[in-house]
Amino acid sequence: MSEQNQVTTGMPENDAAFDPSVWIENLASILAGFLADPRLRFEHGIQPNVVDGELCLLLATWLETSDRAAYDYVMDYARANRVRVQLDRRTGDRSIQKPA
Repeated sequence: MSEQNQVTTGMPENDAAFDPSVWIENLASILAGFLADPRLRFEHGIQPNVVDGELCLLLATWLETSDRAAYDYVMDYARANRVRVQLDRRTGDRSIQKPA
């Protein structure tokens, strides 16, 4: 599988208006957790981000093998709501890094 990550954008496939701020933050928060401190920690491979000025949800493709349930949850949501999904071609520090 490619190391490129997928991006779910705030725009549906038909380019109709859609409010990404609500669903992106909610979806990322559902899959997040708390550690010893009271700060919310996003899943390593699922992160809200701004790409080219647009609020997006980054989804690491390596989650398909390491956390299939989380990967399927995001992809099922994107399919059900016909949200546009595209590859994130950014590399280096700008991309989601797989934890060691």
